[in-house]
Amino acid sequence: MAVRVLVVDDQAPFLRAMTSVVAETPGFEVVGQASSGEESLEVAAEVLPDLVLMDVNLPGIDGLEATRRLRATDTPPVVLLLSTYDEDAGEDFVAESGAASYVTKSAFGPRRLEDAWFAAVR
Repeated sequence: MAVRVLVVDDQAPFLRAMTSVVAETPGFEVVGQASSGEESLEVAAEVLPDLVLMDVNLPGIDGLEATRRLRATDTPPVVLLLSTYDEDAGEDFVAESGAASYVTKSAFGPRRLEDAWFAAVR
């Protein structure tokens, strides 16, 4: 059974890129997309993803707040934060939001997706 993934980014090129990475990675499937923090909460409630790829900078509530809210649900998904900030910023983002991990958008690919997922579910 494939890992159900919700992809969240307000910039269409990054949304397409992250969606393509998920599509290229065996065992993962995109079940929804969102372009704001609020929309991510609505879509997640509908599709019940296993994993959310969450951009940090979003219009409305940002990705960190959206992650906190998702993690507070009865069946919280694993959340992987993504941004253009360098790797060092990720530690603060993870600590602040409750996300499983952080990956820069430039480093995100099938291998990083698999590694982050398996590290989170161990």
